[in-house]
Amino acid sequence: MEFALLIYGNEKSWTNASEQERREMYAQHERFMKMLQDRGAIRGGAELDATTTARTIRHGGDDLSVTDGPFAETAEQFGGFYLIEAADIEEAVAIGKELPAAVVEVRPLVPTPESGS
Repeated sequence: MEFALLIYGNEKSWTNASEQERREMYAQHERFMKMLQDRGAIRGGAELDATTTARTIRHGGDDLSVTDGPFAETAEQFGGFYLIEAADIEEAVAIGKELPAAVVEVRPLVPTPESGS
């Protein structure tokens, strides 16, 4: 089964982090990705740019609007994700516990006929 590990954190903390703190966090993510590669579990992933670069599209009947920024004000922002392969939700959660992030949401992907997953 495929799962998304959704990473949430305080964007201001990341913006205000020192270069050394950033290097250490990237090194932790590199170790996490190596663990996923060794397990054959990595399917993809990416770090997202700052919420200030986002655009939100809202559909409301016949109305369509595009606004700057994220869709909601929250204490934690969605900052990136990993796509992984795991036998079940329990294994995906166990993997997610190793992810160096303040908050990780583990969510199964809906299988599609094309993917066979």
